[in-house]
Amino acid sequence: MPGHFRDGSSQSAKLWINPEHGGQALGADDGNITINDVLAAEQRLARFAPLLQKLFPELEMSKGMVESPLLALPAEVVTKGAGDHGHFWVKADHQLAVAGSVKARGGFHEVLEFAEGVALSHGLLKDGDGYEVLASSTARECFARYEVAVGSTGNLGMSIGIMSAALGFKASVHMSAEAKEWKKRLLRSHGVIVHEYPGDYGQAVAIGREQASSNPLAHFVDDEKSTSLFCGYAVAALRLQRQLLELNVRVDREHPLFVYIPCGVGGAPGGVCYGLKHVFGDHVHCFFVEPEDSSCFLVRMQHPDAEGISIYDAGQHNKTIADGLAVPQASELVYPLMRTRLAGMVVATDERMLVDLWQLKSMAGLKVEPSAAAAVSGPRALLCTEVGQQYLQASGLAPFMSAANHIVWTTGGTLMPTDEFDRLFAQGQQLASQSFACEPSAA
Repeated sequence: MPGHFRDGSSQSAKLWINPEHGGQALGADDGNITINDVLAAEQRLARFAPLLQKLFPELEMSKGMVESPLLALPAEVVTKGAGDHGHFWVKADHQLAVAGSVKARGGFHEVLEFAEGVALSHGLLKDGDGYEVLASSTARECFARYEVAVGSTGNLGMSIGIMSAALGFKASVHMSAEAKEWKKRLLRSHGVIVHEYPGDYGQAVAIGREQASSNPLAHFVDDEKSTSLFCGYAVAALRLQRQLLELNVRVDREHPLFVYIPCGVGGAPGGVCYGLKHVFGDHVHCFFVEPEDSSCFLVRMQHPDAEGISIYDAGQHNKTIADGLAVPQASELVYPLMRTRLAGMVVATDERMLVDLWQLKSMAGLKVEPSAAAAVSGPRALLCTEVGQQYLQASGLAPFMSAANHIVWTTGGTLMPTDEFDRLFAQGQQLASQSFACEPSAA
């Protein structure tokens, strides 16, 4: 069972350690995905960079590369005394240009891979052509015959919708009840068709998938099953490796790396974890963070023989302020890939996310949405629970924690309207008057 913080607060996170981590799980395999697929995704994004620079003025400085900075994080954002247990960082995917979330790499990659296939099949790309030619009126007229569709709670829909519309595709986003109104408005402002449903993420995906299947010129981006999305997400690990090298941050036995990523269906965090384990092997420890009432990936990890199990089967109701994480079932593409790669899962309350949203802004100047703030519960759970301390001891990590590096992955928020953020900030500030403190245990 997950372990609680020592302070016993009702707002504490819970930590579950994966018993198969580092082993060879029976029946677990990598399917058809290899690191070469991830490298191919990185190369595709590079080929399209000149076109993206042309389509989006905000990418001019980066020459069409969509990437986020790695920022130092004050340790006290995690908890008092956390600085004695290593260095803390933010992988600031909430600042990713154009789409403003972790979904940008994977979502953009799949749309661009589809566009590349259409362009090649219609002779729009000739030998020696730069991909800027796909901004031509001829290319746009061709793309306009095709539809790109996706089911989403919000952030994936924004990355798919905005990129598809920018290229000239008919873009359709099927959005579940959890999706925020401001995300729907933003999509519509880009010319995206938004379909709204009263049900959950699973319903939006199912209807979107069915409608797209009846159109031979439609491409449905399937967050639950897409290898293209997964490989695009995994590119983040290759780029993070370069960022760590530039900052002279070592990752080895005596300098372990811990990464904490918010998790919905599992595609984005799964891709990141897959890439990181390839790059750093046993020296990186990945933890996913989920809402307590929408912890679909934890439910799946705890029931390895129950394919298709949902949070409803586990007595949860999918009610959370973290709209991007409100998903009832884990991806069956990603789950097998995580069985031995994922170190563990953290479950956080909505109240804790709001307090951390407030702290990230007031102490670090970062504007994130609640689902991104969930990541801060990751290092706190590792350092402040008995389960976490047992993991560090059993893994031989305890002697090296003062030289460890912890990366909190903030997955979205920069595009949030000011009034929406201010309301959440005020709620977090009010909740912060309660006691959430914990002291890291002595290693």
